[in-house]
Amino acid sequence: MTREEVLQQFRDAGAILEGHFILSSGLRSPVFIQKARVFMYPERTEALCKALAEKIRAAGLGDIDYVVSPALGGLIPGYETARHLKVPAMWVEREDGEFRLRRFELPEGARVVIVEDIVTTGLSSRETVDALKSIGANVLAVACLIDRSAGAADTGVPLIALADYKVPAYEADKLPPELAAIPAVKPGSRGLS
Repeated sequence: MTREEVLQQFRDAGAILEGHFILSSGLRSPVFIQKARVFMYPERTEALCKALAEKIRAAGLGDIDYVVSPALGGLIPGYETARHLKVPAMWVEREDGEFRLRRFELPEGARVVIVEDIVTTGLSSRETVDALKSIGANVLAVACLIDRSAGAADTGVPLIALADYKVPAYEADKLPPELAAIPAVKPGSRGLS
């Protein structure tokens, strides 16, 4: 699946929104990718995650034992990508503000790929990497449907993106005037318990 085909799936689902958005990272952007509008269509989700699984295989990581995703946003793409990789899917969730693998056990040395939906700064990915490494997992890579950073995000391990989609993101006190003139909305999920 080409970059343009990936982005077209998001456009066709009405998932690329314009306005003034507060991203999960705290940064502000004139564009928000509302992946839930893609994930409501099983055929779109399946096509994207099958392509992501193929890209993960092509990365030459060797055997993969598990896919682990951060809750909430990574649950659907993590599950669907794991299905195509034919490995179990798990997720981390926040407990006292930190990601933990609460519902599952991961064998020492398990070879894991973290699957995300959208990566902007890499913070959720790094937190997931740290949580898994702290329990002895061998984290091979982070994979995502869209990398908003176009390769600049630091996930702590290699990042495999199905598509790059670089859009501007600003600190709240450094907004361009045209963005500052629009009321901000926060559609993301970070901070939810």
